[in-house]
This record gives sequence, structure tokens and C-alpha cells, in this order.
Amino acid sequence: MDHLKKPFLLILFFCNNVFCQENPLAEIMKLNLPIIKKVRTNLKAHQVQLKYIQINRDSDESFFKEYYFQKNDSNYFYPASTVKLPIAILALQKINQLKKDGINIDMNTPFHIIDPISRKYIAKSDSTNPKNQLTISHLIKKVFLISDNDAYNYLFDFLGKDYINSEMKKKDINNFSIRHKFLGLNNNQTWEYCFFNKKDTLYIQKSIESKNIPIVKLKNQDKGIANLVKGKLVNKPMNFSKKNWLSLSSQTKIIKRIFFPETFPRENLFSLDNYQIMFIKKWMGKNTLESTIFSSNEQNKLYDSYVKFFIYGDTKGKMNDEIRIYNKVGFAYGTVSDVAYIVNKKKGIEFILAGTILVNSNQIFNDDIYENEEVGIPFLAEIGRQIYLYELNRR
Repeated sequence: MDHLKKPFLLILFFCNNVFCQENPLAEIMKLNLPIIKKVRTNLKAHQVQLKYIQINRDSDESFFKEYYFQKNDSNYFYPASTVKLPIAILALQKINQLKKDGINIDMNTPFHIIDPISRKYIAKSDSTNPKNQLTISHLIKKVFLISDNDAYNYLFDFLGKDYINSEMKKKDINNFSIRHKFLGLNNNQTWEYCFFNKKDTLYIQKSIESKNIPIVKLKNQDKGIANLVKGKLVNKPMNFSKKNWLSLSSQTKIIKRIFFPETFPRENLFSLDNYQIMFIKKWMGKNTLESTIFSSNEQNKLYDSYVKFFIYGDTKGKMNDEIRIYNKVGFAYGTVSDVAYIVNKKKGIEFILAGTILVNSNQIFNDDIYENEEVGIPFLAEIGRQIYLYELNRR
């Protein structure tokens, strides 16, 4: 916790004057901390959006107060892996719906994935699973522990993009469009899924043809001055209109439905049982090193804050059980994002925080030259620390 001590003096100064009455995010963005100053001097280029939800409790009720900095749901940013959060949740919901239809599978039932055209296996095992099996539950673990792209792709096609988007709308979540898998795969026709128990086939999900999802027109969907296409430089902005979209508002709405279900009507909640909700919470809250599912070679490349940007993102070996971060990060195309429910039960602190920043100084997209480690992650880490210290002082 030593890395939190120095900024506390800054936060305390503001709280003794105007901080407690004003927007905490706006006041934090005025601080003379190096990374804050660096981003503040070029806000337009960094396209920063922040959302902080203050949580107050009275008996069994929860009350929320929301603060924003430049959050605008009509301003597009690439959500990257933050879209994996609703996909993981909806995969469990679909399992429940299949069980209601009389199909005897659950989130631990093994399955194979088959290409519907070539009939070759896309995947039939998972070396990180102690049983070497593909299961929905294990894919979800990998989504949260290392933000695994293959795990997301497998879950995405199990659902189909029509199901994903229609179910999100049914839950009264708007300002999103989840359109594609990662790694340039076919998004209009899903793979085939075969669930089994030992040698008995329990369920075969045939390939699903997806409908065309209307393009949502937003501001800033054309980004940069150039982009690389198949290794060649194209001197025009990169257009993101056909990419995934998940606004900060939608991200925090998903978080609230998992951690504060009592504040929503039943029809707006995901159809999960209590065990599944606890499962999602557990793996959202684990840091990467709190699992033994990865090989020693993989483990050597990982660290505790590998997918925890707020508070700890720019440090290693500092995380502990006192502060628990339930989150999903995303970073791609120079956009770094995080959405989190952050808790310190010992000190009575809890809040929701979401943020995104663009770090692409050469304004060329798809060249993999971005300032994630130098600017993006350190900025979100500092925002997380400052809000945590504000909460510490507020309590």
C-alpha cells in the first residue's frame, strides 16, 4: 500500500477545499501528477472518457451517485476486450436456457468445436484445463485471468452475434454493438458445437447464420491519419464503424447487474443462478497469479496486475487481498480501457470506475506502435489510485 501514500496529500488538499463539493474526476484531472499532466496537455488526441459511480448504503439499500469526465456515449472508442464481459455472462445464461429446453448440459460439460464447411476440428481440448477439456466454465476463467482471445471467440460463436445483441437489448442495456470475433475470423457463420459426456453425445449445436447488424453511426468512428492494411500503409483514417462498440454506460450497467441485482427489475437481469453469479464474481476478482491453470512457461510471462489497470496497472507485485478489483480490461488499436467494481471491505470502501484513453501518437492505426505501457495503463492506474484515496478520505 506504500505506493498510495504520496498522492493522499494531494487528494486531502482538494477535499479540504473544493474537492468534496465538485466533480472528483474533474478535480483529479487538474492535479500536477506527471501522467495526469501529460494526458491533460493533449486531451483531444487522447479522447479520454471517465465514469465514477459513488456507492452509499442505507440498511439493505444501495444508492449511486455518478460523476463523469468527458463521457459521451455518442463518441466512439474501440472497446477491445471489455466486450468479453457480457459474452462470458451470456454464455452461462444460454446454458441455462438450453437446460430449460431439456438439454442435459452445464457449464462444465466438455465439447468440441467443428468447422461446418471443412468438418475439421477448430478445437477439441484445452491444455490449461486439468482435465484437458474444453468447457464453458474454463473458457470464462481464461477470459478474466488473461483476457484470452481464443476463449472469447469460442464463447462468441457458441452464442452467435444475433443472440448476443438481442439479449443485451432485452436487459435494457443500450449504446453497444457487438459484431465480431477477434483475429479476423468469419463473423456471419458460427462454428458447430458438440457437447458430450464420455462417449455419449448430449447436444449438437449446428452452425448459426447471423443477420446483418445495422451500423450505428457515432462521432469519431474515423480515427488517425493512416492505417496499415495487410502490411501496406493506406493514407486515410481507419474506419471503426464495423467494429465492436460498448460504451462506458453499458459497461457499468453490466457491472451493476452482477453486483447490485436488487436495484433492477427482474426482467433486466441476466438469467443466472446464484452459483453462476458467484462464479462470475470470483473470476472477475482474481488476479492472474491467483490460479495454477497456466504452465510454468506461461506463468513466467505473467504478473499479478496483468489485467488490473486501475490502481495497480503500472506496478508489479503490489496487489494484496485488502483491495479486491472485479473488472475487465481492454487494449487494442491504441485504446486502453478498464471497467471495475473496486472494494476494500476492511475500510468500507466500494465504488465503480470505468475509463478509456487513446494512446497513438503517430496517428497510424494497426501498426502496433502505441503507448500502452508508457501512457495508457499508467494513466488509468493513477485515476484508480486517486479515486480510491478520495473514497478513503470520504469514508
